[in-house]
Amino acid sequence: MTQNQPGSGPTALRILLGSQLRKLREAKNVTREEAGHLIRGSESKISRMELGRVGFKERDVADLLTLYGVVDQQARSAVLDLVATANEPGWWHRFNDVLPTWFQAYVGLEEAAARIRTYEVQFVPGLLQTKEYARAVVTAGAAGIGAEEIARRVDLRLERQRILEKPEGPVFWAVIDEAALRRPIGGTEVMRAQLEHLIDLMRQPNITIQIMPFSFGGHSAEGGAFSILRFPDPDLPDVVYVEQLASALYLDKREDVDRYTEVMERLCAVSTTPDETIELLRTISEEF
Repeated sequence: MTQNQPGSGPTALRILLGSQLRKLREAKNVTREEAGHLIRGSESKISRMELGRVGFKERDVADLLTLYGVVDQQARSAVLDLVATANEPGWWHRFNDVLPTWFQAYVGLEEAAARIRTYEVQFVPGLLQTKEYARAVVTAGAAGIGAEEIARRVDLRLERQRILEKPEGPVFWAVIDEAALRRPIGGTEVMRAQLEHLIDLMRQPNITIQIMPFSFGGHSAEGGAFSILRFPDPDLPDVVYVEQLASALYLDKREDVDRYTEVMERLCAVSTTPDETIELLRTISEEF
């Protein structure tokens, strides 16, 4: 993937699916022409599919999986389920008026992920924010934007959080810099409620929260916030998401993912344990 990746969530999933089909084809030394002939298409059609530039027909993908030697039913189902998701308009399309194009792809990837690991420096991660905290964050960064648009942006954030409540939802693992928890976004009452909300969320088995404490000093992620997303199909590459002021980076090259994964592992190793997290959250809450 490239910087400022455009398009919707399904577009992002098509890119991932196309990349997987290309790897399967190359592993079997099948040419694009041979693959195209099988699905009653052309070499260029296979090329467009592998680049994620067109939609996928389930029948075509099923035929290609057979050609590529994917006979395990579980493996086939994982790919075909992704086809269905990639072709469906996401719920977030109704928020297109307030959703930046460079962020649409992330919402789609987030929806499809099996595991999300994130490091935040300035704010509590969006998936863990209370409504009042989210409104304060959106308002602070929305100079000149009306109340109605602010409300829609907050609604979008709360809608995204539903994935953590689904039985098949992702494992979410967050490392939050202590500075983000001590910054009084929205005032002391809002922050106290936000901190209590984090403590409540840690009761959910799919949510882990660690804190990078001030006491540790310098660390390996001083470059800023980032997220790493992993998908149910092990053949799909992990994706690193790095948000910028008015754009984003989507990285799926092995060397890039490995670098960020190593940084995340170091962060987790030196951050608070879950029990220490709860203790520190309570301490900060009392100070507010």
